[in-house]
Formats: sequence, structure tokens, C-alpha cells
Amino acid sequence: MLTDAEKDSIRDHYRAISDRLPGFRPRAAQRRMLAEIANALSRAQEKVGDDWPEREGESIAVIEGPTGVGKSLAYLLAGGVMARSRGKKLVVTSATVALQEQLVNRDLPFVVENSGLPLTFALAKGRGRYLCPYRLYGLTAQHAQQSLLQPDPMMALWDHKPEQAELDALSAMADAFHYRKWNGDRDSWDSVVEDGLWARVTNDRHGCLKTACPNRVECPFYLARDTLENVDVVVANHDLMLADVSMGGGVILPAPEESFYCIDEAHHLAKKAVNQFAAEHSLGQALGWLDKVGAVVVHAEAHTGKAELASSAIDSAAACVETLTEWQWLLGSEEALAASSDNLEPSWLIEDGILPERLKASAANMAISARALSKQLDDMGNALSEARKDKSGDVDLDKTATELGFLIGRAEQLMAVWDLFDTETPENAPPIAKWITRRAEGKGDYLFSASPVSAAASLAATLWRRAAGAILTSATLRSLGDFELLLSQTGLKWLPKVSCMALESPFNFDEQGELYLPPLLASPKDPGGHTREIVEWLPKLIDLKEPVGTLVLFSSRKQMQEVGAGLPAELRDRLLIQGDIPKRTLLDTHHQRLKDQQASVIFGLDSFSEGLDLPGESCVHVIIAKLPFAMPDDPVGKTLSRWIEKRGGNPFIELTVPEASIKLVQAVGRLIRTERDYGRVTILDNRLTRQSYGKKLLASLPPFKRI
Repeated sequence: MLTDAEKDSIRDHYRAISDRLPGFRPRAAQRRMLAEIANALSRAQEKVGDDWPEREGESIAVIEGPTGVGKSLAYLLAGGVMARSRGKKLVVTSATVALQEQLVNRDLPFVVENSGLPLTFALAKGRGRYLCPYRLYGLTAQHAQQSLLQPDPMMALWDHKPEQAELDALSAMADAFHYRKWNGDRDSWDSVVEDGLWARVTNDRHGCLKTACPNRVECPFYLARDTLENVDVVVANHDLMLADVSMGGGVILPAPEESFYCIDEAHHLAKKAVNQFAAEHSLGQALGWLDKVGAVVVHAEAHTGKAELASSAIDSAAACVETLTEWQWLLGSEEALAASSDNLEPSWLIEDGILPERLKASAANMAISARALSKQLDDMGNALSEARKDKSGDVDLDKTATELGFLIGRAEQLMAVWDLFDTETPENAPPIAKWITRRAEGKGDYLFSASPVSAAASLAATLWRRAAGAILTSATLRSLGDFELLLSQTGLKWLPKVSCMALESPFNFDEQGELYLPPLLASPKDPGGHTREIVEWLPKLIDLKEPVGTLVLFSSRKQMQEVGAGLPAELRDRLLIQGDIPKRTLLDTHHQRLKDQQASVIFGLDSFSEGLDLPGESCVHVIIAKLPFAMPDDPVGKTLSRWIEKRGGNPFIELTVPEASIKLVQAVGRLIRTERDYGRVTILDNRLTRQSYGKKLLASLPPFKRI
């Protein structure tokens, strides 16, 4: 229950912003969002003794807040007050880097400065974004504690003769870090570091010495993680949050039970989660690293004395090799994987994720062997970590630990794939998509891939039933007018006490904008005819005499390029096409043209339908080439669609149309960004008026005046 002190705190800090900023206008929708967040988080249940209560979503709220509501201010202020009051961390996540940077560099400083709420905050990144000083010093022998003991440790840690440019780059990084001119964050280094070189100076959880590391006190990753423990607000991305909860929670970010989550851009969460729980590995690469297991664990045994463990790991690796070789033989005669002149990398999607009987035993054997190998290598890694505590500076031991860490990571990947391949889901549960691709570059090489088609169950178990509280928000969470798709895809439908709210837009759409549906003859199902009609219509729709911006959005790069090539020369001269030049350059050129009193036209794809902010006259006309239907042509989409069909459903109506509704609203949302914006949306797709689902799609759009 929300306390009077919490109510007063939120009210006072919100009033402070209003008093300090003469142009600030409190918005009714923003106040509703503040209240909904505070009330939801106040329902968080605390631990009873040593047990956490069974959560049913009572402290979870789904809030759709259209552009202009001021969502980030609402969740930072209300979430910040509630987190401090209830002794929790506020973990804010987003799907894009742009929003994370906006939160850390603009929104949070704004709230702290103007509300008087003393929030501390930090940006969280994965371990791979940070330098490992121990590895860098070992490679360069500069500033390293072992340099007196090992005159040339560098060569022991390289697997090839280093090039002079690599040595120079490492030396520069070592100097800059040692003299505190650089903090070890890859993103703050003043030049591009190639991935291959960076991989040598970063680390993962398998190769890390942890508390035994002599450079622990200056480790950028641990310093960053220590910072997270001492701030009120942690800003991260969806991927990092999902990775953390999949490892049990509290590994990188604060534990879910101690966190209030504010998940912005929440319409991306379901697909991000599906990707997080997917896995794949190459047969050829697996055989390659499995062949190295024997030599590495023998070296590890020399340092740890774990002879029995080493022997077991060697046996498990041999079993994996034997079973993978069997798979190689089994797949050689599979018709679906026969290469042809027009498809050198054929893929076999296993129907309904149910392996044929002839493959089930091999999949089960592979899963058992991979699971055993992963555990044995992990145990050896722990033993090696203990040995390293007493042998700091032993280059051979460090090299062995690095090699073992690599193998542990690969074994985990192998286990993840075969656990999925060996899993048969219950009859009424969503299946696991499983597919095998024949690799063109290696004879007899195959790529094994598997992915759940839905992350709903995983999210419910690892996040929603553990989190102290959560707020999911975005400008577009409803599809076709309700939250059903989001709740279903994220697993929130299983928590009966989740609250949902759709806030009103602060914009007067019927006065600020208009919607035009030209009478096109060709359907987008006729790509050639549709493209020709777009080429004919665009010169009529775009007035080059007016110094304003136009955004034309396409679902297909091919159509975008064909339309651009087919336009009259005077219009082509005004085009700025996504992909032809960097995005930043494109936008700078667009704004400069408008400043010079010239018309400017941007051609963009799906990524320009979301997150692109062109207020005022930089965008007074949004033209949408066709409805953004994403037909399921990927293995996960095909498997899900077939499952829906087998249950008597229609995947086009149940999935494709609702998802297109969200994308269409996002695209239309590029037009009105402020209360002073105006303009027109034109949609060049006659299915809106000819197909039954068109009425539903139109009903989900803002109430523009129709022309």
C-alpha cells in the first residue's frame, strides 16, 4: 500500500520541477502514469522469514504512454522515490543504445537537478565491454607484476606472432590505463579496436581470476559492478537484463528480488528474450575444439592434481566426438540437406520440433555427453582458480586457464543446443524450433540451431515471479486496441494481478494531422505494379517548392531502391536514402537543406519507423509504401505458425496482423512529435480499404482527419 510519505515525496518533487522550469506544464497523462507506477510498486511483497511470497503480478504494471506524455520523467521520478523508500534498486532497461545514452546523459541529470530527488545512477555494461588489466599487462609485459619473473611472457600468451601494429595498440592501451588516462571501457577508447585484438584484452566469467586476481582493485569490470551496488538507479539494455536473469539473477545486475524494473521500449522484450534463449553451434568447429580438450585438461591436471576429473572430461569429449561423427553420417543422406546449384547452404527445419525416431537416440546421447563435459570442465575451472590463488604470475597456468575458459564457454554452448534438441515440449505447449543447415565452406559441416518459439514461460519463471516489481512501458504496447499480444508473448498473461493502462495522447490529432489513402490500383502482392504506381504517385504527393521534410518508409530495400531509381531527376536530387550514407550524415544533410530553404526527402526502412525524431518542419509528411507485414520466413516464425495452425488458429490473423498494427502505429508516430507539429500521413496500400483486417488497422491509428 502506498504510504502518505511516499505520496507526498512524489508530489513535492514533481512540484519542484514545475516551479523551477517556467515552461514546464504538468500533463494529466503524466500524473496518471506517476500514480500508476507508485501504486503498482507499493504492492511489492517482502520476504517472510527466509521465503519469498508467490507473486501473481500484483506489483507489475503495463503502461502504454504515447509520444509527448513524458514517460521517462514519470518512471524515473516515481520509480526513484519508491525504490529509495522500499530499499530496492531501480533497474531501467531499454532496447536501444540511443535511449540508454539519453537516460544517463539527459533524463536522469534533469530529474536530479530539477526535482531535488538525490538519485545516484550508473550505466551497466556486459563484461566484454571492459578491459582485463591482467591479460593486457600479460600481453605487453608493461606494468605487470610478473614482468620480473617472466622476461618474455608475451610470446607465451599469443597464438601467433603478433604484428607490430597490434603491439603498438596494446602498448598504448597499457600506458593509458596504467597512468589513468583511460578507464578501460572499450566505448571510451579514442580509436576503433578490432574485435580480434579486443578479444585478447577482455575476459569472460570463465577466464576471470575473480578475487585472486592481482589487478582486482583496478579491474574496470569489477569497479563498474561495485559502482552498481552503490547507486540508486542502474541503466542497462534488455539483453543484459535477460542474460543476468538467465544466469540466475544478481550476477551482473542487482538481484530481481531486490529490484524494481522499469522496462522501456517494452514492445521489443519478447523477441529479445526468444533470441536470448536460442542456441547454435557448428559441427566442424565443435570437433575442432573438442580435439583440444585432452591437452588442455592434462595441463590443468598438472596444476590441480585432479587426475580423475581430467580423465572424465577426456572421456566425455571423446563421447561428444563420437556422437557428432555419427550425426555427420546420419545427415549425409538427408534429402532436405542436399546442396544444389541455387542453394549451397540448404536448411532442414525439423517439423514441429519433433526429431525423427532415427535421430532421437543420437540427440539424447549428445545431450548427456555435452552436459557431462560442461560440468567437468567447469569443475576443473574452479579447481584451477583455486590453484591460481597461490601461483600468481605463473604464465603457463594463466595460459592454461585462458584455454580452459574458452573450452568452458564452448561446452556451455554445446550443452545449450543439445538440451534444446533433446527436449520434447508437452502437447499443448509452444514447440522448440530446431533446424540444421549444411555449411558450404566445409565438407560435411553442419550448423545446429534451436530456439524456443516463445519466451513466455522463461520470462514468467526467471523474471516476473521473482522481481520485486516491474513497469513495462512504450509508446506502442497495444495491438489492434488491446494488450493481449504483449501479455501472451511475455508470459504476463499467467499473472492474473498485472494491471494494464493506455494513457491518452497530449496531442490534438484531428487538428494537427490528416490521413490520406490514395486510390491505388495495384496491390503490394503485385510488387512490380505496386512499385510503378508509387513512382507515379510520389511526384504528386511531394511538393519540392516547399522547404519541408518528407519521410518515405519502405518494408523492402529492393522496392526502396527501385522507386528511387525510377523517380524524375528533380526529385532524385532531393533524396537521402538510408544505407547510402551514414545515418548521422543523412540527418545533418536533411536539416541543412531545410535550413537553406530547400525541400528534403528521406527514404528509410523499418529501423527509421521507430526512434527517428524529426519534429517540426523536418517532417511534415510521412508516406508509408505498404503495410509492414512480416511474413514468417524464418525457422522460428515458421514453427510457431504451424503450431498455431495445428491448434485451429490463423497465424496471419493472430500474429502477423497484430504485429503489423504495432509497426504501423510506430511508423505513423514519426509525424506528430510535439504539440506544435502538423502534417499528413499517406499510406500507399489499398489493402487498408479492400481487406477486412484493414478496418482494424485503421482503427488503431491516431484519430487524424481523413481526406
